[in-house]
Amino acid sequence: MKKLKLRGKDLTKIGYPQGPAIGMAINMMLKHYKRSTYDEVIDILKAVLAEPEAHLDDPILGRIAEALIGKKENEIIPLAETGAPYVSYGAEQIEQGARDQMDIAARLPVTVQAALMPDAHQGYGLPIGGVLATENAIIPYGVGVDIGCRMCLSVYDLPPEKLTEDPQKYAELLQKNTRFGFTAFDKPMNDNLFDRKEWKEIPQVKSLRQKARAQIGSSGGGNHFVEFGVVNLTDAENEFNVPTGRYLAVLSHSGSRGFGANVANFYTKQAMETTRLPKEAKHLAWLSLDSEAGQEYWLAMNLAGDYASACHNHIHRRMADSLGVEPLFKVENHHNFAWKEKTANGKEVIVHRKGATPAGKGVLGIIPGSMTAPGYIVRGKGEPLSLASAAHGAGRQMSRTKAKNSLTNRILQDTLAEQGVHLTGGGLDEAPQAYKDIREVMAAQTDLVEIVGEFLPKVVRMA
Repeated sequence: MKKLKLRGKDLTKIGYPQGPAIGMAINMMLKHYKRSTYDEVIDILKAVLAEPEAHLDDPILGRIAEALIGKKENEIIPLAETGAPYVSYGAEQIEQGARDQMDIAARLPVTVQAALMPDAHQGYGLPIGGVLATENAIIPYGVGVDIGCRMCLSVYDLPPEKLTEDPQKYAELLQKNTRFGFTAFDKPMNDNLFDRKEWKEIPQVKSLRQKARAQIGSSGGGNHFVEFGVVNLTDAENEFNVPTGRYLAVLSHSGSRGFGANVANFYTKQAMETTRLPKEAKHLAWLSLDSEAGQEYWLAMNLAGDYASACHNHIHRRMADSLGVEPLFKVENHHNFAWKEKTANGKEVIVHRKGATPAGKGVLGIIPGSMTAPGYIVRGKGEPLSLASAAHGAGRQMSRTKAKNSLTNRILQDTLAEQGVHLTGGGLDEAPQAYKDIREVMAAQTDLVEIVGEFLPKVVRMA
């Protein structure tokens, strides 16, 4: 049988209005009527268009009818009076602004469950450290601007004492093999990622391909870093089959660069145009996964996540080459992303983790501290109340502006010297004092993760 093909212009030709109804109709028909002929499908869609109210009770066609009837122009979707249940971990460490944002997110009509991690602080829409499960809805700002931002750790069978004996040598290796902010390598690196069909099929993604290719293998600004440090592997039953002890390691933190930011901003604007919410919730506008825009964003988000991973792979490949040895093992995890998962009662949801680490049972991850504080290799416990999530770092206790205004270079330099850390780049907004105590954050989430090992920074490079 010939495969059913259906395009937007086929629907506009029979009178369908531009908007969500077209995307919904195409998705529903291709999914549930794929064995029907083109003419049969068009006749069904004409019938729904003629009398949408008569089809509202149909489990499939009713979705199209709802999209056709739509909401009154400029109608604001109200928030629920009572929010979905959520648990706060380390609540005493979390600022009121972040709790207020989580309260609002829990009241979205599409929210099923939520959780707030102990590193949480105020952001845009969903707080950093917020986890939100929704039904068939994707919130671009619930994912965040730096889509797929992640941690990547490579551990080497090399004596870690080398880092303190000659920190300048390792600082120079970082200088040579990393790029930050608006800078990139002179010659773009090849990557099979750019053969993906999404670069051609999604107009917004297509326009970003050239810049994304130029920046592959580089890191963003802000709190992104690449650093050498010491791993103390403490779990003798680790998955790597590596003896406990101290090892030299490379840790990187970065995301999808300008590519991810452009995707986030473009689809957030689309979401805000189609899902009007009260002023306090406007950044939580969502796209239905049954809509054309929702499907596009889902594909673009996953591509941005894979792009972020590719950037880390290039960084770690160069660092391994510069050290002249392959790593014993690597650990990589991401945040600022959305996953299709199931709640404890089996309901399929979209889990947004904005600044939160996946912590499913047995899932490995890295939770960093600051440039002078330890980070941790962790193993998830799969706690249902946290939606199998954990903190993604120490979390800020000072805004960037407050850190710049209240700290001094002398304070930063004294802290670095006291902890034996060599820093290239960075600024007062990233000073250790701007962050919460990572040990307190870890103590607040013992139900969520167990510690496999510790990472202590020694030679750090930032933008």
